[in-house]
Amino acid sequence: MTKLIYSAIASADGYVEDGTGSFDWAAPDEEVLRFVNDLERPVGTYLYGRRMYQTMVYWETAHRMPDQPAVALEFTSIWQAAEKIVFSTTLTATASARTRIERTFDPGAIRQLKSVAAHDVTVGGADLAGQALKAGLVDEVHLFLVPVTVGSGKRALPDGLRANLELLDTHRFASGVIYLRYGLKQT
Repeated sequence: MTKLIYSAIASADGYVEDGTGSFDWAAPDEEVLRFVNDLERPVGTYLYGRRMYQTMVYWETAHRMPDQPAVALEFTSIWQAAEKIVFSTTLTATASARTRIERTFDPGAIRQLKSVAAHDVTVGGADLAGQALKAGLVDEVHLFLVPVTVGSGKRALPDGLRANLELLDTHRFASGVIYLRYGLKQT
């Protein structure tokens, strides 16, 4: 069975966006993006909430932007090759290939997807990931902690979630970003 992975870039105090909705402080540098590319290469499907999808759809056309570094072009290729499922009650059309809209998040359907998928699946967006975590679907959590505190905003992990984590890997980057890879222990 494939893994469902929640991956997020967060502030050191645990937010994926600050109190104004900004996350410009979270943009990965080339070293971090190269590492992310290695993690994303085996992913076959991305699960997104509407807002995360609307942020990530940039990668559908990023290769057309002038002066893109090779590492960004590589991420573009990885992202475009994967299937995307967007969970939204309001989105009426997609702006990327290999993308479909689902109106509701159905844990049973995600379990079925995990059982038949040939490649790992990731869930992006704190709200959708929170639903997947609470439903017991997530196998690993990958956090990239940026050396900044923002004080408030959207939390990377949902309130009320109790989970036992097992540290599987860490990596420190020159920028001060820390990567933490956790497995979720079944209780």
